[in-house]
Amino acid sequence: MPSYAYFHNQIVPLEEANLNVMTNFMHYGTGVFEGIRGNWNGDRKQIYLFRLKEHYQRMLNGCHLLNMELPHTLDDLYRITVEVVAKCGYEEDVYVRPLAYKSSESMGVRLHNLESGFLLFAFPWGPYLDTDRARCCVSSWRFPNEVPRAKIAGLYVSSALAKTEAVERGFDEAIMLTPDDYVAQGTGENVFIITNGKLITPPSIDGLIVGITRDAVMTLAREELGIETVESHIDRVELYTADECFLTGTAAHITPVAEIDHRKIANGEIGKVTSKLQKLYHDVILNNNRKYSDWCTPVYNK
Repeated sequence: MPSYAYFHNQIVPLEEANLNVMTNFMHYGTGVFEGIRGNWNGDRKQIYLFRLKEHYQRMLNGCHLLNMELPHTLDDLYRITVEVVAKCGYEEDVYVRPLAYKSSESMGVRLHNLESGFLLFAFPWGPYLDTDRARCCVSSWRFPNEVPRAKIAGLYVSSALAKTEAVERGFDEAIMLTPDDYVAQGTGENVFIITNGKLITPPSIDGLIVGITRDAVMTLAREELGIETVESHIDRVELYTADECFLTGTAAHITPVAEIDHRKIANGEIGKVTSKLQKLYHDVILNNNRKYSDWCTPVYNK
């Protein structure tokens, strides 16, 4: 089935959405992206886009940091997203990639005096981590100390280095530390641990990307399980000795961690709290829990 993109203010076949080799973004990473999940509910024959508002608000915050002004309102971005995914016509889980970028065909390291562009495309994408229990390592690559808490394209080189290091060592994913030796995040996910009944995740002051799935998990834990999340520094030893550990992200959803650096987390199985959160989250993203229907945007007109 062909895929489509929003490019130069129109919807075109994906293979026609191409950038000039001199585009500033391609050379200096001067772009802000988001990853948005469209989750297929087979019973309703519907794709639900998860938390569009929060994704695009974070993207616009990142655009502000990079001195980019988009000629689109939030409502425009919602409409474009739905139109592109509907045009694709998929009946399976999809991943949507919006990108705001410095579109000038101009060389030179800067943010000023450059035009901005916006593109978006969608494609089928199953589980990001192809496992139900991830094996992780603590990476030798550190998470950048000064991250503007947005998905800035150029900053992901560090994550790419860490991911490849982990895979080449036989692991599924890497966990990156801050320069101060605290846990920051995975290469594309936030990290949670459960210790002595407490749900703990690193605080935003440690520079991590404040994930939208992270926020959803914290909300579900509080509202549905009565568990408050503690935002606190986590050191390496606390990872090893946790009762449960899991990763969260738009692509990864909620992925349990079975071991870190060849050390099992508890008994290496999916923990009780993690399992409950997985089920809750799965129901929510398919719009089967109507309490959170405002998080789900339907694609197809019924």
